[in-house]
Formats: sequence, C-alpha cells, structure tokens
Amino acid sequence: MDSLTHFFSILGLLALLLHFYFKRIIPNSSEASKSRRLRAPQPSGALPLIGHLHLLRGKAPLARTLGAMADKHGPILSVRLGSHRALLVSSWEFVKECFTTNDAIFASRPVLAVSKYLGYDQAVFALVPYGPYWREVRKIVTLELLTNRRLEKLKHVRESEVDFCTMDLHLLCTKNGDSPTRVAMNEWFEYLTCNIIMRMLAGKRFSASTCDNSDTEEGHLKEAIRKALYLSGIFVISDAIPWLEWVDIGGHVKSMKQTYKEIDAVLGRWLQEHVQKSMEISDNINGDEADFIDVMLSVLAEDTPMFGHKRDDVIKATTMV
Repeated sequence: MDSLTHFFSILGLLALLLHFYFKRIIPNSSEASKSRRLRAPQPSGALPLIGHLHLLRGKAPLARTLGAMADKHGPILSVRLGSHRALLVSSWEFVKECFTTNDAIFASRPVLAVSKYLGYDQAVFALVPYGPYWREVRKIVTLELLTNRRLEKLKHVRESEVDFCTMDLHLLCTKNGDSPTRVAMNEWFEYLTCNIIMRMLAGKRFSASTCDNSDTEEGHLKEAIRKALYLSGIFVISDAIPWLEWVDIGGHVKSMKQTYKEIDAVLGRWLQEHVQKSMEISDNINGDEADFIDVMLSVLAEDTPMFGHKRDDVIKATTMV
C-alpha cells in the first residue's frame, strides 16, 4: 500500500512538472524564437568581446565600409560594437520608421567617455541618455535661450560682428595700396563665427592677435576647444568594452580629463564674473545685454541641484554645447 501511494505521488509530481513545462517553458521558447525572427540580420565574422569592430578597420572611410555591409546584407542590419548592439539603417523607409514612428525608442544614447570626462559627468544634454534631465535642460534651451524673441534681441551682436570683421577685412586689403593682398578666408570666417558665439554665450569677444597667442586666455581656450573636438570624435575602447576603461588604451581618457580642466578653468572664471555682475546690479540685466549665462543664472536656482547636477555645472555644460 505504501509503495502504491509512493507511485501515485511520483506520478502526480510528474504530471505537475509536465503541466508547468507545456504552459510555461514552451510558450517562452516560442516567444524567444519570435524575438529572434524579428531581430535584424547580423553580418558574419563577429568575434567574442569585440564583435564586428575588427571589420570596421581599414583604409576605406567608415561610411563606405558600412555601406558595403548594407549592400551585402540589406537595408537594415544589426552590428555588434563590443558589448553594444547598433542598428545600421540605409533605407529612407526604415529611417522614417525609426525617427518618426518610433522616435521615442531611439531618442536615447549610450554613456560615452566624452560625456563622462568632458561633459561634466553627463551634464551636456546633447550627449546624455534620454531622461528627465535631458528633457528639463532641453526645455530651458528651447523656451529660454533659443527662442525667436531671444535671438531677435541678440540680433545686434551678429550685425556688429559682421561690421567689425568687414572693417578688418577692408583694412587688411588696403594696407598695401594697390598691391594684392592674400587673405585666409577660412580664418576670417572662423573669427567671425567664434566672436558671434562667444558674445551670445558669455559676452566675450576675441581678437586675432589674442586667439593666436597661447599665453592668453583666448588662445588657451581656443587650443583646448580644438583638443576637445578632436577627442569627442576619437574612438575610445571603453565606449565599446566598458570593463577595459581602467586600461585607457591610447591615453584618451587621460587627455579628456586634462582638457576638461583647461576648459572648466576658463568657463568657471566667466561664470563667476557673471555671478558677481548680477550681485552688483540690483535690477535685472537689460534684456538686450543679457547673454546665455545671464539667462541661465536667472532661471536656475542656486541651491537646488538638477537631477544630481549642480547649477554651475549645468550652466557650464550647456555653454559647451
């Protein structure tokens, strides 16, 4: 009798396990199979840890390498970049699907070394993942800094800088009389654009003599910005394989930290000048004279961090954009 009871107990347990298997495991397997079927095709040749990174090397430009992959595997495919998976899209239909129909899904971005070490620990909203901080800073930029009303108030900055540069160009062309004068137009447009941006951001104006002198604040900042632009476009191994960050292959993270200190020192001085100016002036600064730093100081509360970021860091990070 005891053996019969034991037999039926085992039989009941097996029945329960079979029920669980058919109700739980098999549907999950079918869902996983469906997920695999919906996944974009992946080129062959992926290696452990690095994925398809080795296939992106070579003398050909990266765009042509990716274009060749798209021609071979179709208008949409999945590429493994280290531990990250990227979606390569080369058809306007799929691009429209990604950035209009499903734009919220593709709105975010990965955490990169440039955002961490050059962007005030992910405070530059153009580089941070999509989230509440990104939405809040974007709201400030669109509703306070880049409105039509604000840009119209700063119209005199653009007009005056064009006048200044045109006068400098005229003097340069006439200093030798009727003799022809060589003019580097790329440098001329560089100074024009730089001064318009700097005056709108911080009320600063650079001259050609100070910009080319590395001993001046302007020249030091110009060189630091050049290094920052270079570092922001360079490949950092930790962006693809995060656990290799401590190795710092190529020394790019070290360079980012040093460049950050150089830029932060200048932006910090500018910010303190604006804070001091706002304390000395009892009334609000004239709207026509207020630059972007003045506006952000008036909008952001000093003692209230924004999602873990201090007010000063938010202002300096937004100025960098």
